[in-house]
Amino acid sequence: MNAITTAGNVTSDWRGVLKLVGDRIESLGREGDLTRTFASKSLDLLQDHGFFALGVPADLGGGGAQYAEVAAMLRAVGRLDGSTALTLSMHTHQVMVAEWKRRVQSAPTEELMRKVANDGLRIVSSGGSDWLPGSGRAEKVEGGYRIFGRKVFSSGSPAGDVLNTSAVYQDPAADPIVLHFSMPLKAPGVTVLSNWDTLGMRGTGSQDVQIDGAFVPDSAISATRPPGKWHPLFHLISMIAFPLVYSVYAGVADRAREIALEIADKRVRDDVALIGVGDLENAHMAMNLAIEAMVELGGTATPSPVTTHRIMTLRGLVGRFSMEVGSKALDVAGGAGFFSEAGLERRFRDLQAARFHPLQDRQQQLYAGRFVLGRDIDG
Repeated sequence: MNAITTAGNVTSDWRGVLKLVGDRIESLGREGDLTRTFASKSLDLLQDHGFFALGVPADLGGGGAQYAEVAAMLRAVGRLDGSTALTLSMHTHQVMVAEWKRRVQSAPTEELMRKVANDGLRIVSSGGSDWLPGSGRAEKVEGGYRIFGRKVFSSGSPAGDVLNTSAVYQDPAADPIVLHFSMPLKAPGVTVLSNWDTLGMRGTGSQDVQIDGAFVPDSAISATRPPGKWHPLFHLISMIAFPLVYSVYAGVADRAREIALEIADKRVRDDVALIGVGDLENAHMAMNLAIEAMVELGGTATPSPVTTHRIMTLRGLVGRFSMEVGSKALDVAGGAGFFSEAGLERRFRDLQAARFHPLQDRQQQLYAGRFVLGRDIDG
């Protein structure tokens, strides 16, 4: 029997696939980091094996993987190349939100998930840059809205099909509202810029997307909410998205630790160096405990302010300790880890991006302070 079996183009053994193509993905990641180019080849390779549809229910043509399995996949890809995994996570978390809405709320998300599984649809999100306030401007016109704005950190946009985003509409007769919608990335008035030149995660293609008057019909508005306020949609996004995104950073840190230990095994000759290895292990254990708790919540909890408090607290811990793993791995590896060839310095740089996703540390601490003291989480 073959190690890899498929249903359509969706792989039922992603671990087996990664054994076969892992070296290729890692090599492409190293090359993409040096040339600062989008991880298109790695992502295409994974899409050919159905990784983009792994979490789509089997009855809709997908892999039918449970939430924890999807998180494990992203962590495993993160070990190979952070950029490939992070880009995939930005698509995947939106698939898993759609899966949750269908399963729990009987929401009509089947068409979207079928397109992911059968047509290879790739979804791009601007949510990390918009977050609660929203950004951009919506102007009401007959049958819909004209959208204007610039959406930053749109990971995967060079090869994306649709952008899930939002814009603020100032109703002249009411308070402003944030409109949520999906728009084709190739629609008139939508331009993917070429401005992603960064310290790390260089292959994610997180370009800005410029929107100049693109039309969105009324039928495409999927949700509305007041700007700057916590809405049930954002408790759901917090619960589903961030354990998947931070599984990527856990994977990057896993590999950084492994590289450091491989080097240390050849050079550690005294107790001081051994203490450094122990320090690295403590940071990795703390990160591992936090990401495991985060994934457990993402797969079993109910969206609510208390779930968001727990998820975002753990997000801060995973981010902090994954970056500590990267730093302590360099300490353990010594000068050998300073060379690009070792693969450690790239992972150290990629881990620095963990600080930039919502809720960033001060925002999380503000939310936690409000929550534990029983204050209004909206301030």
